[in-house]
Amino acid sequence: MARAFLFVLDSFGVGGAPDAEAYGDLGADTLGHIAEHCAAGLADRSDLRKGPLALPHMQSLGLAEAALAASGSIPAGWEPATRPRGLYGAASEVSHGKDTPSGHWEIAGQPVMFDWGYFPDEGAAFSDDLVAAIVSEGELPGILGNCHASGTQIIASLGAEHMRTGKPICYTSSDSVFQIAAHEESFGLERLLELCRIVRRLVDPLNIGRVIARPFVGSPEAGFDRTGNRRDFSVPPPGPTLLDHVSANGNRVFAVGKISDIFAHQGVTDLRKASGNAALFEATLKAAQEAGDGDLVFTNFVDFDMLYGHRRDVAGYAAALEALDAELPRFAKLVKPGDLVLMTADHGCDPTWRGTDHTRERVPILGFGPGIAARNVGVRSSFSDIGATLAAHLGLPSLANGSSFL
Repeated sequence: MARAFLFVLDSFGVGGAPDAEAYGDLGADTLGHIAEHCAAGLADRSDLRKGPLALPHMQSLGLAEAALAASGSIPAGWEPATRPRGLYGAASEVSHGKDTPSGHWEIAGQPVMFDWGYFPDEGAAFSDDLVAAIVSEGELPGILGNCHASGTQIIASLGAEHMRTGKPICYTSSDSVFQIAAHEESFGLERLLELCRIVRRLVDPLNIGRVIARPFVGSPEAGFDRTGNRRDFSVPPPGPTLLDHVSANGNRVFAVGKISDIFAHQGVTDLRKASGNAALFEATLKAAQEAGDGDLVFTNFVDFDMLYGHRRDVAGYAAALEALDAELPRFAKLVKPGDLVLMTADHGCDPTWRGTDHTRERVPILGFGPGIAARNVGVRSSFSDIGATLAAHLGLPSLANGSSFL
């Protein structure tokens, strides 16, 4: 039996990107800076965690060595593994962005070698013509926001006015993205999703990567909370990905979390939605129990990025890493002879860095499975080597990009 498991720890970069300076991210290191803060007691929180960053299972696979290869240093408070028991290394990104689709598509064998469209970062983010078209086709009284913003902050700021006027909150970030926040009850979830479909069509000529629905609940008096009903409306990858190859071979692709949205639902045979890392892990366990020979289980653990990286919450990020690491033995019990498990990331989001955006970093590669010899796979020149490796493991034709490290 040959099955493949691909876990993306969203934004878990390990620093050292050779082109970081071009992105304004020279010195960014998500893992390294989290470990530094933890070792110095700066990430202690009585209700959450304390002490040095403890990821014993990932460390045993070779995470310290992967970080050393990527950035030139071992995370603070750690020692090299006596004998790493997994595949370990790092990979550089060649895609032209540090966004979620670019990272995931490159992992799956399709780097983004074109430039995304972006909205201005000063003044109004969206043109008068675009706003007029959205208001007309969406039958709206207008929009709120129209700026670069943090999602949680703009909802807190404009949520009450949104509920009073019925105007959706529209904003963007440094990514190629148009985000729409609306109240699930007063505006309606289905209405929000339909509005996103309209906007998706309207921004296609601008080469915008994603339109994201950001539903929330609550009240001005009690506060607002985003829900797990987020939907990403992405453009399709520029060519066939690992997912397409697996499904074309007659096998199943279990897309857990937002994977299906990221790939515009292409190549996905089994969609498994869940909200939050804990629920995503449980959905992954269930998929692993159902997966058969030749199948791929592909999970994105979104909390690292969405809840902690963008919000610059070092303690929360550290606690989330430790929680996932503690669960890995439960998954390992489901691994069968012939299986290959690879863990990586799609970009960085250093919670100690300026601003609230992603950071250009190398990503770790950790792998294990019965019969998989532990070794250093080095620093790979493209994320695509990850997809190429899984394709080779599953006996599929070579992908358009990448080289296997098996």
